[in-house]
Amino acid sequence: MDYDDNHLRHVLKTTKVVACVGMSMNPVRPSYYVARYLSLKGFSVIGVNPGHAGKTAFGQTVVASLKDIPLEANVDMVDIFRRSEAVPEIVQDALDYIPGLRTIWMQIGVAHADAAKHAEAKGKTVIQNRCPKIEYQRLFGELRMGGFNTGIVSSRLQSR
Repeated sequence: MDYDDNHLRHVLKTTKVVACVGMSMNPVRPSYYVARYLSLKGFSVIGVNPGHAGKTAFGQTVVASLKDIPLEANVDMVDIFRRSEAVPEIVQDALDYIPGLRTIWMQIGVAHADAAKHAEAKGKTVIQNRCPKIEYQRLFGELRMGGFNTGIVSSRLQSR
């Protein structure tokens, strides 16, 4: 799947609220650190995970499903951290319960052609097999040679 950088940049610049479906509360899980990164970049991030519903993450209450997100949350994008076979139901729920939805984003390793076509037919932008954290870093000048910016690796001499 090929996406124009200007298109990806536009999606990331215009998105304000992201619902992360399958977000873990474990800080070593990709779904957690991607959500955390997005929240640190100014996105409002709502975690969606029935196992963590009611907990707080990044200043928002985690919900059990997309239908539990209050309408006033104004979700722009649904970011899917689930297996590809779960995508059709998630996309349908997003279309049914998220009135301001503009983008369905499927994480690296996640794709579903039929669900993507269905969402696109409803006028939604669909991005598959990509990570918004990586794309944000790449497109806005934060991605370093190693592919990540942890602040730990540095060319500066460190005292021991």
